[in-house]
Amino acid sequence: MQQIEIHPVPFDSPAAQQLITATLADLGARYGGSGDETPVDASEFTPPAGTFLVAYLDGQPVGCGGWRGHGVEGHTAELKRMYTAPQARGRGVARAVLAAIERSAGEHGRKRIILECGDRQPEAIALYTAAGYERIPNFGYYADEPGCLSFGRTL
Repeated sequence: MQQIEIHPVPFDSPAAQQLITATLADLGARYGGSGDETPVDASEFTPPAGTFLVAYLDGQPVGCGGWRGHGVEGHTAELKRMYTAPQARGRGVARAVLAAIERSAGEHGRKRIILECGDRQPEAIALYTAAGYERIPNFGYYADEPGCLSFGRTL
C-alpha cells in the first residue's frame, strides 16, 4: 500500500493551485458556474491564521484542504478546499487530509471546526458525518442558497 504524505504548502503554491483548480472544476460540474464564489485570500492560510495542506502519493499531489480562522474570538477554524483527485479516491487520502487539518487547527488553538458543503457532494457528506461532524445552522457565502449544508465538530 502506498504511503500518503501530507505537507503544509502555501495556498498559492503550484501544487496547491493545481488541486484547487481541479476542486473548482469538480464543483462547477456539480453546481454550475465557477464552482465556488466564496472570497478566499492566500494569506488566510498562512500560520498562525490558517494552514493549507497537500497530500502526495508517489510524489504526486493528489489531495488538499486547509483551514482558516473564522469569527473574531479565534476559537473556530473553517475548513476550505477539501479535494481528492479521482485517481486517488478510495485510498484514505481525504480521511488523512481531514485528520491533518483537524490536528493543525487544534495545534493553533482552535476548539471547533466548521464547513460549508453542498447537497450534490454525497462523498463529502459521508466523510464528514463519519468523522463526527454534525449539521449546524448555515453560515458563510452560500448560507441562504438551496442545497447548502453546514457542518461542525468540536476538536
